[in-house]
Amino acid sequence: MTGNLTLALLIGLLYTVGTYLLLQRTLTRIVIGLALLGHGANLLLLQAGGAAGAVPFIGRTAGGVGEGTADPLPQAMVLTAIVITFGVSAFLLALAYRSWVLTEQDEVQDDVEDRRVARVFRLEEERLQAEAEARKARQADYDDNVGAAEDGA
Repeated sequence: MTGNLTLALLIGLLYTVGTYLLLQRTLTRIVIGLALLGHGANLLLLQAGGAAGAVPFIGRTAGGVGEGTADPLPQAMVLTAIVITFGVSAFLLALAYRSWVLTEQDEVQDDVEDRRVARVFRLEEERLQAEAEARKARQADYDDNVGAAEDGA
């Protein structure tokens, strides 16, 4: 199967920009990023379907049964993906609108619990680092004492 390089680059660009926008903190960018990812997935499915062919109906082909017809499965998957993307986009737009009505801002705020968990994790890391430094200091003192005792004996 030969692919179209331009279409492959477009798919990669849609995935890249969509992922970048999904990682932003504003809800409108998240919705646009999801839409771009959906478009990239649709193009990927169409690209995977292969070259265009005849209509996939029995009796409409010039050759034998199934020769030269287009594969209907990628087309069906694209239609399904369009419906799913539309539903998820509508849901996200409703959430974004509700957030705008309540907070009058488009940016997603940090969760208080997330901040607490991050603080506990940071304190735990600092405690473990202090214990490791204390262990190294005790080992160095022990090595110095053992070395001095061997030199004296």
